[in-house]
Amino acid sequence: MTKTSAKKKLRPAQHQRTRPGRTRPMRPQPEDSAARYHGSGKLTGKVVFISGGDSGIGRAVAVAAAKEGADVAFLYREETEDANVTLALITATGQRALAIAGDVGRPATCTRAVKHVVRAWGRLDVVINNAAEQHPQENIGDITPQQLERTFRTNVFGSFYLTQAALPHLKKGASIIITTSITAYRGSPKLLDYSATKGALCALTRSLALALVGKGIRVNAVAPGPVWTPLIPSTFPAQAVATFGSTVPMKRAGQPDELAPAFIYLACADSSYVTGQTLHVNGGEIING
Repeated sequence: MTKTSAKKKLRPAQHQRTRPGRTRPMRPQPEDSAARYHGSGKLTGKVVFISGGDSGIGRAVAVAAAKEGADVAFLYREETEDANVTLALITATGQRALAIAGDVGRPATCTRAVKHVVRAWGRLDVVINNAAEQHPQENIGDITPQQLERTFRTNVFGSFYLTQAALPHLKKGASIIITTSITAYRGSPKLLDYSATKGALCALTRSLALALVGKGIRVNAVAPGPVWTPLIPSTFPAQAVATFGSTVPMKRAGQPDELAPAFIYLACADSSYVTGQTLHVNGGEIING
């Protein structure tokens, strides 16, 4: 059976014209509030900063980190309604929260955001480079120079700029986590530029881990498979959204809450002997590398 014939409808066909996508119009709503996550103090006293933390995987990780005792700051582009929901979910755990609007692909934004967090809370312990965008195209010739530059600026440059801004404030025991993708390993014919950025982030993870190991700072990545987030209905056609995730062995897309524990593991001391690695959370696809 081919992947195409294996596809089945999993949700109503839907598409959002606004990018980045919004959570409220999604049907069904994503599971992104870490409702089933139970913390045990693994990040008590720590400060976590997440790019793209307003919704989806970023939101789930932010709330899970707060449940582990961390104060959480996050950077978001312009999705104020989603950001306010995430703020409320974090503060409901009893931890402090900061939401900072701005374009992660601009170095001044990253510098300003990090200074804001350190000024407010006096430290920075975990940096999660999660913000990303994608723009499917049928052919490589349809990818304009503007799209190529924009995708790399958000996905790759943003990770560089945020890490550069944060590094002077990170001490021994700190953790940097990068969200890469299954597309970096198996490719994606309609997401050429996006896949290329995620491959670059895999190389960045490994190289940065070697560069910082002597400082006692660990660098790892998580490579999600298909996950039900606002990115999906805002970038794919309605019928593709209806069957999104149906071709993986588990026959469904993952939920953001199912990704959060992998990030928490890499953020806390449980992974003290792990650096330069990628965790694959993808519904059962066997990936080399």
